[in-house]
Amino acid sequence: GKEVVIANAVIAILTIGGQQLFSFFTFSCPCHVGQNLIYGLAFLGVPALILLIVGYALNNQTWRLVMGKRSHFEKVTSSNRLLKCKLVCFVLCSITGRALVAPVTWLAVTLINGSYYVCAVSEYAPVYYYGAAPNITASERRRILATFPCSQLVPPELSRARDEVILLLRYQSQVAGWLLIAVVVITVFLSYCLASCFSPLSFLHFRYWSSYVHNEQELFDEATEQHSRLYAMQHVRKFFGFVPGSENVKEIRIPSLREWQAISGLAFLKRVDEEHYDYSLLHDWALKERASGKYLRIDEDP
Repeated sequence: GKEVVIANAVIAILTIGGQQLFSFFTFSCPCHVGQNLIYGLAFLGVPALILLIVGYALNNQTWRLVMGKRSHFEKVTSSNRLLKCKLVCFVLCSITGRALVAPVTWLAVTLINGSYYVCAVSEYAPVYYYGAAPNITASERRRILATFPCSQLVPPELSRARDEVILLLRYQSQVAGWLLIAVVVITVFLSYCLASCFSPLSFLHFRYWSSYVHNEQELFDEATEQHSRLYAMQHVRKFFGFVPGSENVKEIRIPSLREWQAISGLAFLKRVDEEHYDYSLLHDWALKERASGKYLRIDEDP
């Protein structure tokens, strides 16, 4: 839908901006044999991996898929189990597609920029581009090639060879970046085409279904907010003796020290029976204890 496209576009733009700032303020190639590759690949891969994990974590479908996963496969036949597995695989592919937007954008932008790639593979540049001093050893050649990303470390007589190597590596990096973009675009397009071809719904029916799911989720969230507020209000009224927000409060309840201790501390979700849970310590107290104790009358006139 439009919301997904807009969200993906915003994520891509933020990733591009972050990559540019990240490169400007933090990236500085060590220009040393053995360190260039590790440093360049770290800047290429680690942020992409972090963005991928964040993409998974920020998607509500991930937690819907993971939480209560045992209940997905309980008391189902083999045919239903197969259908459940297909549904899980489909949802997982959808989550992965959304999560890949930021890391793929990062990789594509960094490859098109070329700085990380040049730093990582400069010492492995083809030998025939190294025109000066051909009789040196291979280790010495790698040491000199490793300094090419840092122009101030290159001797003047090798400046032309350096320019040729840098141009070659930038060419390779940018071609790889554009190929990555092309592969992703083609894959996304074919995925949407296949999904549409195998969909049991017509175009307008699918739009109606999408609108229904969106409205149902909004109404469910509103009902959840109101229901949980009303449910919590009963427990708060039992503890304090009045409903929050009431204008005419006749009396209030004075909780005892034992009751204050009962609702204080760390709270965990507590299973009461096969169907119900206690959501908090106050909830647990309200279901178990009677609301007896000391009450204080409030005068209506101040």
